[in-house]
Amino acid sequence: MPRTAEIARKTKETDIKVRIDLDGNGANNIDTGIGFFDHMLTALSKHSGIDMDISCKGDLNVDAHHSVEDVGIVLGQALKEALGDKVGIRRYGSASIPMDEALGTCSLDISGRAFLVFECDFAGDFCGTMDTQLFEEFFRSFAFNAGITLHIACPYGANDHHKAEAMFKALARALREATETDPRFAGQVISTKGAL
Repeated sequence: MPRTAEIARKTKETDIKVRIDLDGNGANNIDTGIGFFDHMLTALSKHSGIDMDISCKGDLNVDAHHSVEDVGIVLGQALKEALGDKVGIRRYGSASIPMDEALGTCSLDISGRAFLVFECDFAGDFCGTMDTQLFEEFFRSFAFNAGITLHIACPYGANDHHKAEAMFKALARALREATETDPRFAGQVISTKGAL
């Protein structure tokens, strides 16, 4: 059974289309109008193995906030839909990814309980044209709409580009692990409740 989802969302601020395939090889076509954000989403797709088509037309004349937050919303909704009843998935994933002097860490639980813990201090206000405050906004909107518990951090590093990229790659690898099916739990949901 294909684990795919396609979601469109249009508001007065953004017009977004997202298509994902959890069992892909990281093929992607991403255009949000925010170069650095496209770079991060491309890394997320490639290193998770999740095929992603993402297009966003947003009110960038205001700033990038609505676009980044709303892409997180729609991508989270797509992940939740593609996972379906979550039968057989590993559920948990974690990764630590070095990017030169920076280390990104991520631990997540596809639990149905939305939560975010984010820890990263950026030295500057922007990476390219993307406000560094928006990384936390993306992770929050993604986690809450996917229904996952997400702990993501960069405990050290000097270069903001490296910090952000290390965290996105850590999220990618943790997602890859958590969304994979485990033959030992075929036909089961890994929960004492019997549901996630």
